[in-house]
Amino acid sequence: MIVTMISNFANTFAASSLNIAVPHIGKEFSASATSLAWIVISFLMVSALLSIPIGRIGDMYGRKPILKSGILLFCIAAALNIFAPNMTFFLFFRVLQGIGSAMIFATNTAILLDVYPPSKRGSVLGTSVASVYAGSSFGPVIGGLITNAFGWRAVFVAIAALALVSFIVAMVRSPKEAKIETSQKLNFASSVLYVLSLGCIMFGFVTLAQHIWSYIILAVGIVLVILFVKREMHTEVPVIEVRLFKNNPVFVLSNLAALFNYAAIYAILYLMSLYLQLARGFSADVSGLIMISQPVVQAILSPIAGRLSDSKSPGIIASFGMACCAGALFMFAFVDEGTSMIYVIGGLILTGVGISFFNSPNSNIIYSSVSKKEYGVTSSIISTARTFGQVVGMAILTIIINKVIGSIPIEQVAPGAIVRDMHISFFVFTAICVVGIFFALARKKQQPIVDIDDMDE
Repeated sequence: MIVTMISNFANTFAASSLNIAVPHIGKEFSASATSLAWIVISFLMVSALLSIPIGRIGDMYGRKPILKSGILLFCIAAALNIFAPNMTFFLFFRVLQGIGSAMIFATNTAILLDVYPPSKRGSVLGTSVASVYAGSSFGPVIGGLITNAFGWRAVFVAIAALALVSFIVAMVRSPKEAKIETSQKLNFASSVLYVLSLGCIMFGFVTLAQHIWSYIILAVGIVLVILFVKREMHTEVPVIEVRLFKNNPVFVLSNLAALFNYAAIYAILYLMSLYLQLARGFSADVSGLIMISQPVVQAILSPIAGRLSDSKSPGIIASFGMACCAGALFMFAFVDEGTSMIYVIGGLILTGVGISFFNSPNSNIIYSSVSKKEYGVTSSIISTARTFGQVVGMAILTIIINKVIGSIPIEQVAPGAIVRDMHISFFVFTAICVVGIFFALARKKQQPIVDIDDMDE
């Protein structure tokens, strides 16, 4: 639990503190609002592409070495970002961070669940998720203070230091792992096909409003996905257990609900950072103090929601959480240059409530629908659904930014343009969240799979 919580904290602290620093990075590199979105997208895309292949490798050969290597790579990449001379190098180092993040999230939850009984799964997941939101809570405040006092590069000093502590603790305190005896080998061809297909789809979708050839890349990605699924159904060593999707509707619907939820809510803090600093004129540290209201609520309520999902219907709890998220997104669609900060903070708090009551119970449902031996690949699929949803959310935001704001440098964008972008974005995200609620509610008609190994425990 200690190793998982520290690695979770370091990862999300990096993301949330960077949200505050984005406008300052844009000013130094004279980057447009569209190109700034790639600071987030490049990281997420790599994480989404590699989570499942890495999770599969962990299931076959051991998860501990992957977790430790991922934390170390994340640390090194953050340290390199301190010295990035331009946007190209900066994005390259973000890609390296994304690889490290994929290695962390594809393994740490599976390692954690291996050492706790199924009866405590909801509570364990809630505590683990709380560490994610604790990192999100401290990120805006500490990141804002550091950026305001020392500049955005100092934020990466803090991120690298935190990752180093996480690596040291992982080396010293990570649990012993039983030796895995397997004759299976990684299906390299299927892994490459998976990465290419998902990569083409994500890149094509993200750049859809910018280039005509993006439509061709997207079409190629769809064709490759079809070929990948056909190959997986007939191979003896699949990268993804297709049967998890074919014979387990609870698993499918829960992951779809997660994908739509993250697509809807992920861009909130990114947009709020631009709104508070560029449209309202708040400094980085004050903006961080305002934005902390959402993750603080998540850190407090996530363990409670996790424990509730052990004794109450996790489906009802998760659906309630998603409804709260939809309400908060609808509130944000009416924010303008004169909106009271009480209204803004109220929306952020409602978002925190919604995410808390959705995330842990929804994950509990997913893990309850598979056997314990499938925790590794399940953890990777959950991570991919989350990051793919986040990429979709940022892609939609990028398309809207490109249409409303264009490619002018971020410091030249008028406050009114940022507000117009927010109105359109949040109406779209509200609609996405409402669709996700239908997937969450559809699970009530399905019966989850209970594995005999879990019953014995």
